[in-house]
Amino acid sequence: MSRKRNRKQVFTNIEVIDAGAKGKTVAKAPDGRVIFLPNAVPGDVVDVQTFKKRKAYFEGKATVFHKLSDKRVVPACEHFGTCGGCKWQDMGYEHQLYFKQKEVVNNLTRLGHIELPEVTPILAATEQYFYRNKMEFSFSDSRWLTQEEIQSEKDLGDKNALGFHIPGMWDKILDLNKCHLQANPSNAIRNAVKQFAINNELDFFNTRNQTGLLRTLMIRSASTGDLMVLIQFYKEEAHKRKLLLDFLAEEFPQITSLQYVINGKANDTIYDQEVICYKGQDHIFEEMEGLRFKINAKSFYQTNSAQAYELYKLTRKFAGLKGHELVYDLYTGTGTIAQFVAKQAKKVIGIEAVPDAIKAAKENAQLNRVNNVEFFVGDMKKIFNETFINTHGRPEVIITDPPRDGMHKEVVQQILNIAPKKIVYVSCNSATQARDLALMNAEYKVTKTQAVDMFPQTYHVESVVLLEKRKQ
Repeated sequence: MSRKRNRKQVFTNIEVIDAGAKGKTVAKAPDGRVIFLPNAVPGDVVDVQTFKKRKAYFEGKATVFHKLSDKRVVPACEHFGTCGGCKWQDMGYEHQLYFKQKEVVNNLTRLGHIELPEVTPILAATEQYFYRNKMEFSFSDSRWLTQEEIQSEKDLGDKNALGFHIPGMWDKILDLNKCHLQANPSNAIRNAVKQFAINNELDFFNTRNQTGLLRTLMIRSASTGDLMVLIQFYKEEAHKRKLLLDFLAEEFPQITSLQYVINGKANDTIYDQEVICYKGQDHIFEEMEGLRFKINAKSFYQTNSAQAYELYKLTRKFAGLKGHELVYDLYTGTGTIAQFVAKQAKKVIGIEAVPDAIKAAKENAQLNRVNNVEFFVGDMKKIFNETFINTHGRPEVIITDPPRDGMHKEVVQQILNIAPKKIVYVSCNSATQARDLALMNAEYKVTKTQAVDMFPQTYHVESVVLLEKRKQ
């Protein structure tokens, strides 16, 4: 049954049948149109209030739950449902894995029309909580208030917050008590910073008015035990800045890198800002199979260290190197995969568009005494051309790990021109991976595929595919 209400509709007793893209679940309206829901689990039977109507689908919200799915679990985090960070915390982990693998397989077969070999079960994460090595929190002088708080006549005290942006609201911050994404002392540091700032009248930032002192807090941890903390201030108030940094250094002596930024511009990105080391080193180290990777405040590194190791081992296994191959590592970032596979290759060439990343890759290779790698910086579709190939050699194996948008079609064409024996394609977006694989399908056959869960409690999933040249 349905009825119209100001262009919105209500559907009753609808079963949620699947999990879709971006963490939303899927139901079907009586007319067969799909309904996307942000707050249900497959197996729930619900009433739905729609708020957006399109030709082929609705977007809505479950308002009444008549039956709860047997796939449901009690969320571990008190902030679940308000914080947008872990959208699948109310679904059992084995079911999360099932829907992640299903998405990858569906994208490759339906979008890419790829014939797949027997699908290897998704690689689960050992740690389902407290797995992230990097977290960024925002300060706000006007925290997000619940509907109950707004309607309450009680004095709510100070409105200061240190936490995450409410999904879709750039100026609203959810104040966190305990986050389940990063291991201690992350929660202890964040809560101590907040309380110290309140006690010492350090102003929290107001995004709309661009006022206040404290903007963001970044915490990076490493498997080596190294710990980086960076405070971003909106302006220089030397006494207050020193007061907070000295407190952190004394209260948390395990911090090996204490840094800060003075950022007076409109946005809080630090990549164009000077990062100042206040105490300790200006970097931390991550380690993997004896390789050490130097990470500074601006470095990219996979945010789940344990699963990154599993991902890289899988990539190396798919490449099946014998020691005589020239390998190209496209979108190499800071060169972690390139160095990780180098001991099984004759030579590895890494290519990346970000100059700072290539600088870090070269430093890390030197640090690790990996002498059979070379790194080059440039726009992939421009640098990765026939002249480059003629100069540096034609690779037998190409490893590619592009951003979410996938590879530019000119890059795909150049790979086809080079015609390596093998391509290992690592992707954080199996939809764009499927698009690229379709362009190579006439020349290459997918012989292995595996999904890897890097981010439990979320809908994100990595996909690793091995392509081998078809026999002519």
